[in-house]
Amino acid sequence: MQSTLLLLVLALSASCAKLIASIDQGTTSTRVIIFDEKARAVASHQKEHTQIYPKDGWCEHDPLEILASTKECLDTAVTNLEAEGGSVADVVGIGITNQRETTIVWDKNTGKPLHNAIVWLDLRTAELAAELEAEGGKDRFRATCGLPISTYFSAVKLLWLMRNVPAVAEAIAAGTALFGTIDTWLIWNLSGGVDGGAHVTDVSNAGRTMLMDLEKCVWHAPTCETLGVPLELLPTIRSNSEVFAHMVGTRLEGVPIAGCAGDQHAAMLGQCCLASGQAKCTYGTGCFMLMNVGEAPVASTHGLLSTVCFQLGPDAPVQYALEGSVAVAGRAVQWLRDSLQLVTSAKEMEPLARSVDSTEGVTFVPAFSGLFAPYWRSDARGCIVGMTLYTTKAHICRAALEAVAMQAREVLDAMEADSSVTLSQLKVDGGMTVNSLLMQMQADAIQVPVRRPRDVETTAMGAAFAAGLALGVWKSTDELTALNPTDATFEPAVGPEESAAKLARWQDAIQRSLDLA
Repeated sequence: MQSTLLLLVLALSASCAKLIASIDQGTTSTRVIIFDEKARAVASHQKEHTQIYPKDGWCEHDPLEILASTKECLDTAVTNLEAEGGSVADVVGIGITNQRETTIVWDKNTGKPLHNAIVWLDLRTAELAAELEAEGGKDRFRATCGLPISTYFSAVKLLWLMRNVPAVAEAIAAGTALFGTIDTWLIWNLSGGVDGGAHVTDVSNAGRTMLMDLEKCVWHAPTCETLGVPLELLPTIRSNSEVFAHMVGTRLEGVPIAGCAGDQHAAMLGQCCLASGQAKCTYGTGCFMLMNVGEAPVASTHGLLSTVCFQLGPDAPVQYALEGSVAVAGRAVQWLRDSLQLVTSAKEMEPLARSVDSTEGVTFVPAFSGLFAPYWRSDARGCIVGMTLYTTKAHICRAALEAVAMQAREVLDAMEADSSVTLSQLKVDGGMTVNSLLMQMQADAIQVPVRRPRDVETTAMGAAFAAGLALGVWKSTDELTALNPTDATFEPAVGPEESAAKLARWQDAIQRSLDLA
């Protein structure tokens, strides 16, 4: 009798499960992770998509391939959930997080992209950015949008499409064009597309276009007019945590899409950087450090970006952040693997780099797409300096990991100077953080403890949190802080003098990378 009662209780408990499906659309792959109320991943699926390089420095994605892979990942994740004894009926909401700044223009009548997506790290807009800068300086829009003029941001990519792709110009003239970053493209298609799809974005993605008034979180009409961008081309800006639309055309038919945030903002939420002064660094294709600065933007004078952190509901206050963006982190490992073939997988990096005690004076500056924060130099290019006949691939691999840590060190120095806050710890996440040698290098470089959570995929988790908060799965952010505890802490193992000496050698190599474009 007791065993029957226990089984009944377990069955009722399982039937009351509330699951959130998180779509994490990244630079190199799309994945869906289904989380339970304890923020545990209960099912997932991931698929890489094609990297298209039409010219040196250009990078594109096929929007239709990304859409197809997203649908496949959603349906397969649900199938995997069922294989583990779960039910599709338990999935109550969907969150989306995405690679930011990647730009798409499509026709609202046909649903077809008018050009491949231009990826965030693409450099084709260098001349256009220089033209805009010459007309009013690199910071001509910064007071409004918090951003310098750079190839990085969506508006410059949109201008390139308007000037160089006749189909885009014609569709804009005809009033049939829609603009969006990856989040907007996915929501529009997943909520019906040509049959009533919602043309929306969130404050974090809108804030990376150069077109949004950072304080008011609305499109800034004077900037749009200056750049020749029609307001009707742009999506409606919403908060990060509310019902955007309902799913159409997958196994999650009718489930609300209730959370949306750019990848780094989602990671801030996933790491529960909820209070001013808390910071995290995400290590993926690039490397991105954000510090929560509270409910008012902080202007940067040290090469950082003033940006939205998140807004957890349409009536909630907007939290702001300072951000330092590094273009190349994991991408350097991919280059060593695919182009130089020094390793056959990313997993080989750590043991190979550990096989030597130091880089023996080798410094690797992976400025393949120029330098982002704090330099903002699109003329920089990658270089490896200090090699001798003694140099091996182990030294180069170790130097590549050290480069990631040193780039983050420079961003942190700028962040502390802008905010007048000295960090007592740095929270870290992203795929590269499984490399414990890199995490130790990071602690040595910044001279404060580095804390890695139990689940390093906090980007997907943050999108789930945003959706779950909107739908009442979690009643408040107070419930989130205990859901992903620290798994490992890396204390500095070298002193300040040795750390400073490595920084000086790194900064010398940076100077050698400039003016090489």
